[in-house]
Amino acid sequence: MSRAVRWKLHLSSPPEAVWELIATDAGRERFWCETSRQEGEAIVMTFSNGWVEHAEILEATRPARLAVRYFGTPVTFTLTPDGSGGTDLELGHEGIRGEDWDEVLPGWLNVLFPLKAMADHGVDLRNHDPSRSWDEGYA
Repeated sequence: MSRAVRWKLHLSSPPEAVWELIATDAGRERFWCETSRQEGEAIVMTFSNGWVEHAEILEATRPARLAVRYFGTPVTFTLTPDGSGGTDLELGHEGIRGEDWDEVLPGWLNVLFPLKAMADHGVDLRNHDPSRSWDEGYA
C-alpha cells in the first residue's frame, strides 16, 4: 500500500520568484542541492554528501505548477497567488511505500523550509558539510 505526502507552505514572495527557485538550476542550487543541471526533460541534482538524484520533468507550467518524477514517484509543486503578493505552495508526493514514509514525510520539510528562508529572506539554511547531511541524521 502506498501513501501520499501533502504539505502546504505560505511564502511572502510572489509565485514568479518561487518558480525561479524550484524550476531553474540556479534557483535549486540556492536552497536545495549543491549542483543542479537540467538535461532535456531531466534534472540531475547533486547533494553535499555526493548523492546524485535524477528527476524527470512531467509538467512545467510557469509559474503555477511543476511536476516531476522524483525517487520514482510523482511530485507536484502547485503555486497559487495569495492575493497579497505572496504565494501559497502545495507539495504533493504520491506513491510513498510504507518503508519510505518515515524518511519522505519529514524529508520534504528539509526542502520546504530552506525554500522559504531563501525566497522570503535570502538565507541559505544548508550547512554544505558532507559529514552533516540528511543521511547522517542532520536536518
